[in-house]
Amino acid sequence: MSNNFFFIGLPYAALVIMLVGSIFRYTNFGYKVSSLSSQFLEGRELFYGSRPFHWGIIFLFFGHLVAFLFPRSVLAWNSIPVRLIILEVSAFGFGLAALFGLTMLIIRRLKNRRLLVVTSKMDAFVYVILLVQIITGLLVAYTARWGSAWFPAVLTPYLKSLFVFNPDITAVSSMPLLVKIHVISAFILIGMIPFTRFMHFLVYPFAYFFRRYQYVIWNWDRKKIRSSRKLVNGVRSKNN
Repeated sequence: MSNNFFFIGLPYAALVIMLVGSIFRYTNFGYKVSSLSSQFLEGRELFYGSRPFHWGIIFLFFGHLVAFLFPRSVLAWNSIPVRLIILEVSAFGFGLAALFGLTMLIIRRLKNRRLLVVTSKMDAFVYVILLVQIITGLLVAYTARWGSAWFPAVLTPYLKSLFVFNPDITAVSSMPLLVKIHVISAFILIGMIPFTRFMHFLVYPFAYFFRRYQYVIWNWDRKKIRSSRKLVNGVRSKNN
């Protein structure tokens, strides 16, 4: 009964909430869809935490996506032991980078009073779910090794069965507890997207990669400090 709830009911509920909630929020509150940057409150620790976290999460996400979309290619790649080891070590390294970055971001929030004031309960819940997701992923990689080999063979068929509306939970139900927690926390994370800052991932301005170059022409010397105090409408400040 619990397996049906966690591996059938929860995934479908998470996907529906994510799709409907994201569309509703974007169409009705489009200008509020952002990551609500706190860089102006503190920037140094944000840099050292945000970079490893984002790069780690991005590479892990696309790694899981490739294993889901092209399982045979991944299994063929892993047929050579050296390739398998390289893939496993790389994935584990990105997981450690994501954990390090997330830990830095959490410490930054806790020790900075101004940041703590603007931290909502949903932000705290997101941090908890992310910690569970990353830590269980690292533990799975360590205890149930060669995940890049058994993921395409075990979890990919289960995930595809959900998308064709013929869920088969036989394999995932027999997986170790850590794997189950990792999968369940992933679905919870998906369902939380419309209510969190994760929405900014869905509205990233990808068109910037394909648009023509824009020319920026400065009408003053950028290397000089603009110290004029004549900030009056219609009066252009002068450089020294």
